[in-house]
Amino acid sequence: MSTLTSRNFDSPDETRTPDKTRIDVVDLGGPKAARLTAQPGWRWSECIKPVVGGDSCQTRHLGVVVSGRIHVAHEDGTEAEVGSGDAYAIEPGHDAWVVGDEPFVAYEFDTTAASTYARPS
Repeated sequence: MSTLTSRNFDSPDETRTPDKTRIDVVDLGGPKAARLTAQPGWRWSECIKPVVGGDSCQTRHLGVVVSGRIHVAHEDGTEAEVGSGDAYAIEPGHDAWVVGDEPFVAYEFDTTAASTYARPS
């Protein structure tokens, strides 16, 4: 039997709100997706690290940017930015920060990231 599972991010199943961050998570009957909003001035090492610990973000992110811009700096020295309309895959071992004065809004589709990102360890 075919089914369709639909959830609206305006009525999320879970919301996490670390400093300058809002993560709205929807459960699609197993798979989970998240809407990530990071305010200007947000930086992983300042806003999320105090919640989860560690030296760098160890989450793999897979998503698409709706608005704003974020700069990502990996431990190996590589750096890049993504902005509105960009799809991205960011591997573990990075710091990141919002560029400019527009909030960064992205939808993430990795179930593990949606389930665990910015959750205290």
